[in-house]
Amino acid sequence: MHQAAACYFNRVDIWQSPHTLSLIDLALEEDLGRGDVTSAATIAAETQITANFVSRQDLVVAGLPVVQMVAARVSPALRLTTQTKDGVAAGKGEILAQLQGPARAVLAAERTALNFLQRLSAVATVTDRFVEAARGGTARVVDTRKTTPGYRALEKYAVLCGGGGNHRFDLGSGVLIKDNHIAANGSLTDTVNRARQAAPHLLKIEVEVDTLAQLEEALTAGADVVLLDNFKTPDIMQAVARKNAVRPHVLLEVSGGVTLDRIAELSRTGVDLISVGALTHSAVSVDIGLDFVK
Repeated sequence: MHQAAACYFNRVDIWQSPHTLSLIDLALEEDLGRGDVTSAATIAAETQITANFVSRQDLVVAGLPVVQMVAARVSPALRLTTQTKDGVAAGKGEILAQLQGPARAVLAAERTALNFLQRLSAVATVTDRFVEAARGGTARVVDTRKTTPGYRALEKYAVLCGGGGNHRFDLGSGVLIKDNHIAANGSLTDTVNRARQAAPHLLKIEVEVDTLAQLEEALTAGADVVLLDNFKTPDIMQAVARKNAVRPHVLLEVSGGVTLDRIAELSRTGVDLISVGALTHSAVSVDIGLDFVK
């Protein structure tokens, strides 16, 4: 059973961020830039309505604060009352929130509000499935930077709502030496040494490796975290044993080829982190509707 997640994004206050407001305004401009000709032609300006946001499937909620912001952006006359909160599981047919006000304004806000709510709840729901499948093992499920352009803060927030954790927010959040960094520099050890000398002292140094031999080199070079990229399960277990023998305080992360069917097995190998791009890049919008109350 899903427990309410701590949906607190500790890098920025995304609800006060100009970036979030700009994203909402862009979405509203896409839909309302030339007005709503249908509502203007068919619904009297004074008509008031009550409408419910209703889940059409089982899901984990994320994005209700964005719905509130969309409503406020469309009309100060709109009033949103939430019936649940982000990070909570909702069943099919459950009312998530109620929107009241001028019918024209409700209809103007409908699609943009649903687009945000369906997308973010999808990320939270997929994350919850991976977290539940990994339960009982040692690893924490975290996201990646494979996010929808412009949506990174919101999608990483939704990952938290699903019970997952956040990896780097951006390229400035931590040192992650990948294969292309090593290829450009010519040596894994030299690249780690350069990072150690130049990077801020509070940032950990993580190194991506493709083989057990590279793991050995990364451990010797003094990496704080080693990312095992596309390793088979037996090799991951060997990597865990070797790390525990020589540098037990180093964190091991697994990435690449992580599926819902495989994550339970990976979590039981003894690694610390499993990063899953699918939490964001493959989340399919959940089904939520806006139903007028008769």
